[in-house]
Amino acid sequence: MFKTYLRLLNFAKPLSRYTVPYFFFAAFHALFNTFNYAMIIPILNAMFESDGGFGFEPLYEFPGVEFSEAGFTAILSYLYTCVFGASFSAVRFLALLGVVTIMMNFLSNAFRYAAAMTVERLRVNTIQRMRDDMYSHIINLNVGFFAGQRKGDIMSRITQDVMVVQYCITNTLQVAFRDPFLIIGFLVLMISISWQLSLFAVVFLPIVGLVIGRVVKRLRHPAMRSQERMGELVSVLDESLSGIKIIKGYNASGFLVEKFKFINTQLSNLLISMARRQQLASPMSEFMGITAVAVILVFGGILVGNGLIGGAGFIAFIAAFSQITRPLRSFIDQFANINQGVAAGERIFAMLDSQSEVQDAPNARDFEGLKHSIELRNVRFSYDGERDVIDGVTIKINKGETVALVGASGGGKSTLSELIPRFYDVQAGEVLFDGVNVKEYKQESLRQKMSIVAQETVLFNDSIEGNILMGRPAATHDEVVEASKVANAHTFIMESPEGYATNIGDRGSKLSGGQRQRISIARAVLKDPEILILDEATSALDTESEKLVQDALTNLLEGRTSIVIAHRLSTIYNADRIYVIDKGKVAEEGTHSELLALNGIYAHLIAMQSFK
Repeated sequence: MFKTYLRLLNFAKPLSRYTVPYFFFAAFHALFNTFNYAMIIPILNAMFESDGGFGFEPLYEFPGVEFSEAGFTAILSYLYTCVFGASFSAVRFLALLGVVTIMMNFLSNAFRYAAAMTVERLRVNTIQRMRDDMYSHIINLNVGFFAGQRKGDIMSRITQDVMVVQYCITNTLQVAFRDPFLIIGFLVLMISISWQLSLFAVVFLPIVGLVIGRVVKRLRHPAMRSQERMGELVSVLDESLSGIKIIKGYNASGFLVEKFKFINTQLSNLLISMARRQQLASPMSEFMGITAVAVILVFGGILVGNGLIGGAGFIAFIAAFSQITRPLRSFIDQFANINQGVAAGERIFAMLDSQSEVQDAPNARDFEGLKHSIELRNVRFSYDGERDVIDGVTIKINKGETVALVGASGGGKSTLSELIPRFYDVQAGEVLFDGVNVKEYKQESLRQKMSIVAQETVLFNDSIEGNILMGRPAATHDEVVEASKVANAHTFIMESPEGYATNIGDRGSKLSGGQRQRISIARAVLKDPEILILDEATSALDTESEKLVQDALTNLLEGRTSIVIAHRLSTIYNADRIYVIDKGKVAEEGTHSELLALNGIYAHLIAMQSFK
């Protein structure tokens, strides 16, 4: 737990930027706040002409009074003399005390505000850095990592868990400075009034802390479970919104609602359990505080009766004691929040500590471009380490060639295409670029020379131009237009309400399938890649859309090294070489006419009209 807490504090570096000013702000706030309650004594003494405590008598003998003897009285006397002269007036004195009280209160709240703003800056900067680090780390993990993760749980960690952790970090300043300073300030005031009563308070307060601390200690594990349930809840919500058409189509609303309610009920029960313990701390401390005040009233009454403490001092003591329980409760409550933050922090670090299975080698070099060929040599690959999805495949793609991968669904075609940009690393064999193992190149430089157009078009809730610019963010508007024309997208874009500035909705929901695909192709054209991977880019389109997209793909393929995966003959008919992939192996190889002549798997697929 302590190790996790220290790691969380690293997000707040440099701490000195916040701790040093907060230290002084908290100290001055505690000082002037304590003076506010100290002012009770001279005010009551002046009103009721008390002879004890901080009487006003030193006013008339001020020049001969030592500050060490008179203390706070001498300061007030000096102020009175400076403002009103030597003649005493109770009304003037009360007016002075009122002004001093207002000033003390103003300064106390001014430093309190400065301290709060320091914490707020720490909170905002911390949460910004934490989310930046988490997003950067997650987005740079290899593709295989996300296959075993719930997207909603990842979202929950970046949103909900970070919100919990931020208060764990900011509360550290309050635990370290603000509350202790206030407690010390009130204790000093109480001891200066009566050490006997203060001794009772010093003995009693740790008992309050011990009792409440036992409650707080039991918060961590429910907090961890509640964060996990929140992740599941966000996952169900994300999946439901993403698949709303499927849910409606299969009348699965009831099933999803029950699933959501079940998880939400578990989360609610955990939150109630945590709240029961957390909220119990404050009533317990208040009850014990009132009990202590009642005992002090009896004990203090005896001291007043014996002349060991003045009436004004006794009232000031009661006021200070009632206030000291507030920072004490806050001090204890902060530990409850820190416990919750540590629980959320463990989930965050579980994500941050995850390592990408695909790493650049220490001496990896930039990929300068394809000169001769791409080769998959005796490649074996498995997702789970048990069943080989790719089993000893050897494929060669010469520069400028279009090579097609065909075969029944689940045969391993898409997996092969994902090994080329190194989304995954092979378990055996090699992926070679110009005879050099792909692992010797930097991933970013390798993918910079590639574009991928997949069946499932990924677009973002942005303008049409914004989505196309992902191919090359520095491109000009004219270049975007030219790329759109090559992709047969310019016409429908100009017919959109705001042209290239038209927002396409969540995942391109405002566009048809063919329009989304042509936007994706325009993005690839704008990037102008050397190597192109088409993964069933036309399989989900109607005939008219397919014709437009196919024309766009023909334009895109020209002069590039291409790997094409398709079920439709029109896409791969003119490929330089076709590989038939069956159960993770290369079953047949050749041109379209050669494979038909074999009268094997490829010819059977054609006969069964798998290609349309």
